[in-house]
Amino acid sequence: MSVVEPLPELSWGTAVSEWSLAPLPLVVTVWSVGLYAVGVLALRRRGDRWPVGRSLAWGVGMLAFYLATSSGLAAYDTVLLSAHMVQHMVLSMIVPLCLALGAPVTLALRTLPARPRGWLLAVLHSKVAKVASFPPLAFGLYVLSPWALYFTGWYDASLTSVYVHEMMHVHLVAVGALFFWPIVGVDPLPGRVSHPFRVLLTVLTLPFHAFLGVTIMGQTALLGGDHYPSLHDGPMGSWLPDPRADQELAGGILWGAGDLVGLVFFVILFAQWVRASMKEAEREDRRLDRLEAQARADAKANE
Repeated sequence: MSVVEPLPELSWGTAVSEWSLAPLPLVVTVWSVGLYAVGVLALRRRGDRWPVGRSLAWGVGMLAFYLATSSGLAAYDTVLLSAHMVQHMVLSMIVPLCLALGAPVTLALRTLPARPRGWLLAVLHSKVAKVASFPPLAFGLYVLSPWALYFTGWYDASLTSVYVHEMMHVHLVAVGALFFWPIVGVDPLPGRVSHPFRVLLTVLTLPFHAFLGVTIMGQTALLGGDHYPSLHDGPMGSWLPDPRADQELAGGILWGAGDLVGLVFFVILFAQWVRASMKEAEREDRRLDRLEAQARADAKANE
């Protein structure tokens, strides 16, 4: 059973002071950033370039992951539903989006030795990878899993079991990655579709976050059952907000943050579409130039 330790009132100061050195997030963050840096340095040593923007995206994504799982935000995620909802949005949207833009698969393919690179390619071409990255399936998991989280016994279980709580964090990142990676990422993954279809999938996600947020704000039953009201009977009761008001705030965070990040995602995707169109136009211009040069050469030879 998970025991909620008494905490002072949430503020910017306590968000820093209640920081914890959770072993699993720390290990994952250090190894992920370290291996990525090793890959970038390996490219530079052999004279190849790696876009700085990709490195920054990976760093921001891992920083967001560590903040969401180890900072004061993580300490309060079982005390305030609103704090949990901020954590939810960071793990399910910001972290996967940034990691996808970091293109770690491309980096690995360019730096790994022959045998590990072959293993990675085998995974990318496997049936499991193709099924998991199938866009309609990834879209369905992404928009429906939050409903399953909050309107089944799953969320209640996450408040009483440390294991279920941590698996919920893993699930949020994994499902977000399945959705974002083939759409906005530059890695050679199965499930990549044309840019118009990517934009369509992005637009379709916006109403689902809004509808879920409004539903949470409007329902009379409290998420987590008696968990949040029971905290008022302890030492935190003097500063905890009314559970109903906190749930309304949590729904508003889900609604507003979902739309905001979704719009940022849309802008990034649109910029990628424009860039891809410009590159395609350049390739077509070069092809036409070659054909024209070949035609002139043939005409000159026939004179």
